[in-house]
Amino acid sequence: MAVETVETRLKALESQVKTLEGQVRNLNDIEAINRLQRAYGYYVEHMMGKEIIECFAKSEDVYLEWLEGRYNGQAGLHRYFDKMRDTFSHELLHQVIQVSGIVTVDPDGLTAKGRWYAFGGVAIPMGDKVRENWENSIYEMDYIKEDGVWKMLGIKWNLTYWLPHLMGLVPKDRLPTEASKPGAAKITPDVFYDNDPRYPSGYIFPFHFVHPVTGKETSEAKRNATIDWMKHKLAWRK
Repeated sequence: MAVETVETRLKALESQVKTLEGQVRNLNDIEAINRLQRAYGYYVEHMMGKEIIECFAKSEDVYLEWLEGRYNGQAGLHRYFDKMRDTFSHELLHQVIQVSGIVTVDPDGLTAKGRWYAFGGVAIPMGDKVRENWENSIYEMDYIKEDGVWKMLGIKWNLTYWLPHLMGLVPKDRLPTEASKPGAAKITPDVFYDNDPRYPSGYIFPFHFVHPVTGKETSEAKRNATIDWMKHKLAWRK
């Protein structure tokens, strides 16, 4: 009787361990996908084409669904993101914040889906002008585990609204100038910087993490090295 009780308990423990292993595996998968999606958002901010494309699977099943239509396979993926990277200057800013993500891993543990809000500001150079907008949209994502690594398989993008930046609530004649702002003439850092990373410099704030798919360093240092900082001096150093 005692032997039967021990065997029964062992089977129960084995079942519990198997269940816990599955739960941990699912949580690890979700965290890897969250990291991938967030990294993608940072790369899209400055349209870092190489890093963006590396977020996607090598499969010919990859796709992009935008307002204008669908881009299929590796050719479509490259046609869109290579064009975006090569068409605009460093002044392009596509700073959309991805929030409220919900990731659902399929029972096979090899595919998953996700849904994210994307909200933020977009600045698009158009000759010597810049078009600026607020954007809110929804991503419906397909993911696939390829060679043991989670990658993007497809994006369905639904644009909720695209609006010009508002003028603000305060009348322009009530807004302070740089010189009249409190403490503007009293700043005394220990070290003054000559560079100004603000838009439209094209500066990409360095990432502390490597690419979540390739494990390689990303290319922001190369971009930043091309910036003419003399054109982007801090206002109080002029």
